[in-house]
Amino acid sequence: MPTEAADLVLTGARVRLAADRWASAVAVRDGRIAAVGDEADVRSLAGPRTRVVHAPGGLVMPGFQDSHIHAPFAGRNRQRLWLNDLVGRKAYLDAIAAYAAAHPEEEWIVGGGWAMEHFPGGTPRKEDLDAVVPDRPVFLMNRDVHGAWGNSRALEAAGITRDTPDPFDGRIERDPVTGEATGTLHEGAAYHVNDHVVPRPGQREWESAILEAQSYLHTLGITGWQDAWVTPDTQEAYQSLAASGRLTARVVGALWWDRHRGLEQIADLLERRERGLRVEAPGVALGSGFHPISVKIMTDGVLENYTGALLEPYCDGCGGHSDSSGLSYVPHDLLCAAVTELDHHGFQVHLHAIGDRAVRDSLDAIAAARAANGPGDRRHHIAHVQIVQPEDVKRFAELDAVVNCQTYWAQSEPQMDELTMPFLGPERSRLQFPFADLLASGARLAMGSDWAVTTANPLEQLEVAVTRIDPQHRDNAPFLPDQRLSLDDALDAFTVGSAYVNHDPQGGAVDVGRRADLVLLDTDIFAPGFATSDSAPLADVRVRLTVAAGQVVHDDTC
Repeated sequence: MPTEAADLVLTGARVRLAADRWASAVAVRDGRIAAVGDEADVRSLAGPRTRVVHAPGGLVMPGFQDSHIHAPFAGRNRQRLWLNDLVGRKAYLDAIAAYAAAHPEEEWIVGGGWAMEHFPGGTPRKEDLDAVVPDRPVFLMNRDVHGAWGNSRALEAAGITRDTPDPFDGRIERDPVTGEATGTLHEGAAYHVNDHVVPRPGQREWESAILEAQSYLHTLGITGWQDAWVTPDTQEAYQSLAASGRLTARVVGALWWDRHRGLEQIADLLERRERGLRVEAPGVALGSGFHPISVKIMTDGVLENYTGALLEPYCDGCGGHSDSSGLSYVPHDLLCAAVTELDHHGFQVHLHAIGDRAVRDSLDAIAAARAANGPGDRRHHIAHVQIVQPEDVKRFAELDAVVNCQTYWAQSEPQMDELTMPFLGPERSRLQFPFADLLASGARLAMGSDWAVTTANPLEQLEVAVTRIDPQHRDNAPFLPDQRLSLDDALDAFTVGSAYVNHDPQGGAVDVGRRADLVLLDTDIFAPGFATSDSAPLADVRVRLTVAAGQVVHDDTC
């Protein structure tokens, strides 16, 4: 035991150091874990200025790290028009009308979070928005950020008419009779308007949005994340926050790959990485701050709007898209060349892959990089992996490709039941989110929320990982129950697995000398009988204390 007094001592709760390693108390000093062990020994480090938190029945564990999140965009929507917590068309329209009335000074009404299942065919119409906001543009990204809902003013501002062609990477929903745009834009069509027509936030707005997100994420026990969509604007905001000490989370930035460009953009990405790594931040000695060391490549879209890339076409009955097998945003050969070149320059590559063709293309690209450059420590990872063909499962471990799991999606809910499975058919539907098979094959798992697509709460995600049942409907049948994870494996994915992906040797475990990233839960979720594959009420558990680099960033212990 050290002799100097600790800044913080946690007692009473069991301490999960790592899988199958336990202690009964932990002490923190100067941003690091100073001691772990028996309560009597650790409590001896308490001095006159030490804060002691006694939490019988609780659990202390490493801080959660989210390996796939969109914090700036979620934070900005939380500050403006946040539809994520509402249900149904009427609730959306009431909220939009109220927001517009309360903010007459805003030239555009922007925000998002609407869900496709509340509209026929998953596609809302402009007329509904025109009725509640007729005087200015309204542009709202949907919950999964793969589409948008706009009113007539927004479409006019974007110059979208019946004669506007679909972009190569998206689609404009059109009236089957008149050919006019109906108000729903998919993928590249939505992104073009969002990026080039809607007024861009300034740096102060982005900083405020990140701080809003950070404050919320800390309440959930999250101490670090990988931002899966870092633009030049959000990078500048992150760097400013890190330099000023306001970024209390450890953040890895995945710089956005522009699918409208080719390999020539790598020079720009290298310059952005170098600029970001030059930023001097107060927590650099602890490994905190902002680290722009990854590159995010979108290889396909999503299944619900038929842009997820499949090996075989979608089934009949999906709105005239049964002749389509989805979109590959980066052609196979270019993807292989891009990942190979990025790997050569020391970048990690973070790949979005939903459909089985996208997953296979992503694995092929990582294989090409390894063949050209040899094995390395890049820690490439593939996010979402909604459909994985059995012959591709073993390739993750063979290629040392990390599975970036969004476990909350692996449940029966309206979007899955009504807008996904009918157009996949029974055989492909059975291949969704094979997390247990991937783990059994030797693959390494990390876990991320994709917030604000779905909940950022790790405990809700862990419950679905363990049960494959919606925490709000625990009487539902489990979704493909053979793919359930144990609580140990799921928690490891959200701690040490995500720390691995984030190149963070200081995170993911509670060990002496490591950065003090800790979370205190009000319940010992490893108590006998608490969490089984049939019943695991993890979503009911609350975070009482979050510590990031030794600093208390959330406190609900009083």
